Amino acid sequence: MYNGKKLKILCIILARSGSKTVKDKNIAIINRKPLIWYTIKEAIKSGVFDDIIVSTDSIKYKRIAIKYGAKVPFLRPKKLSTGKTKAVDCLTYTLKRYEKLTKKKYAYIVELMITNPLKNYIDIKKVVNKQIRSNADSVIAIHRVEDGHPIRAKKIVNGKIKDFCLKEISETHRQQLKPKAYFRSGSIYSMRRDMLLKGIRYGTSNSIPYILPKKRVINIDEKIDFEFAKFLIENKKL
Repeated sequence: MYNGKKLKILCIILARSGSKTVKDKNIAIINRKPLIWYTIKEAIKSGVFDDIIVSTDSIKYKRIAIKYGAKVPFLRPKKLSTGKTKAVDCLTYTLKRYEKLTKKKYAYIVELMITNPLKNYIDIKKVVNKQIRSNADSVIAIHRVEDGHPIRAKKIVNGKIKDFCLKEISETHRQQLKPKAYFRSGSIYSMRRDMLLKGIRYGTSNSIPYILPKKRVINIDEKIDFEFAKFLIENKKL
């Protein structure tokens, strides 16, 4: 139930083991806590979920997730736990199996990604509020980019620099670049149940944004991202 409405909301946190860029990235330690803790903590603090479950292929990860307050009702099969597995397939599998197990039916599914540990419970609540009010296909956390604006992207053709897709006007300051550009933050994905069951996580004409504050944007893919997140968290530069 959400704000008096009979809307069940499920939080799914995907936690595959076996990361190669950062060993056991999802449970790597930052400030004496495993990375997964930051996401579980904020999910619980948000108070908007009927259930918070971690979908993992690892018994070790399962024990850690349960320790910090999440549910891990089953392990994800290895075929859905490779580096090439699509997140939408993992979410769909987890939703179907959990609903069958619990006899519950959820209205919305919210995926919280471990690799953005800077998001907080306020961001999560705002995404869910926006989802409920709009009933959009999905609500996605995005952030504005300036220095990395796509108008500055280039390609090399026959050894020459060419515009990638948008024509750049020479000597344009970043503040003048139009239209404003945004990237998906790799942080929060909320979606209606029916969309997920169609295999759609985002990208429809009825997907709407939640603009994540820039100070809470980091997506840990590489070792350098992990070290930067560690620096920010341990030095409270948030």
